[in-house]
Amino acid sequence: MTLVLTLREIPPVPLEAEGISPDVLKGLALEDVLNLEAYLGNRRMRLGDFFEADGEGSEEIVLRGDLSRVKWIGRGMTRGRIVIQGNAGMHLGAQMRGGEILVEGNASDWVGAEMRGGLIRIHGNAGGQIGAAYRGSTRGMRGGTILVAGSCRNEVGMRMRRGLIYVGGRCGDFTGLEMIGGTIVLCGGAGIRSGAWMRGGTIVSFQDLVLLPTFLYTCTYRPTFLRLVFNHLRTLGCALPQGIDDARFALYTGDTAMPGKGEILVRAP
Repeated sequence: MTLVLTLREIPPVPLEAEGISPDVLKGLALEDVLNLEAYLGNRRMRLGDFFEADGEGSEEIVLRGDLSRVKWIGRGMTRGRIVIQGNAGMHLGAQMRGGEILVEGNASDWVGAEMRGGLIRIHGNAGGQIGAAYRGSTRGMRGGTILVAGSCRNEVGMRMRRGLIYVGGRCGDFTGLEMIGGTIVLCGGAGIRSGAWMRGGTIVSFQDLVLLPTFLYTCTYRPTFLRLVFNHLRTLGCALPQGIDDARFALYTGDTAMPGKGEILVRAP
């Protein structure tokens, strides 16, 4: 049976509710769900102080309302599914290892930060630091998939090591900052300094990018491996431009300031 949690009203300050996870809620009685710990600022509260609940603890969770000030939803989850019928707050799916999160609205910063597996799908826009490493950490996203239909802000994929990030709109600055591995697909391009201090991995852009001078042009060709990436994205329901499978891409390698062996592929005219 699906557990439905409905937010009564937007909290006045961010609410930390990392207990909203299939790993925590599965098998709990409704009373136990409402008694789970949450923090409003530095005040220790209950989920029942903010949410109305229907059903029982389950691996299928539906959240209703504007949760833009509710943080840490799905933190570290390994299984199950969370559907957010509205907006989501910071640190959504942080350190996630499995399962699926679907956001029907927008999301904030640090979506999928340091995640290792699973799928996060956002129908709207997202903030910055998507799939990134937290400050002081050397490892960002290490597996899994993040799909953002709209736009994102800065530092998407910072220190990313593995996994796949797709952005249907435009990203901000420093996309792929200190990237080590994995793949980022940008349908709408990005701001300045993409791939700065990049050591590995692949950034694919369907729009022109303003690249650092430490990236060297190598050639223009049709990368056959991209067809596998694009077909995988199609199976996940992502929109791709018509004729992209046969498109030619300019290959740039770098960041030579490191020196790095990353690749930036920019669709040729």
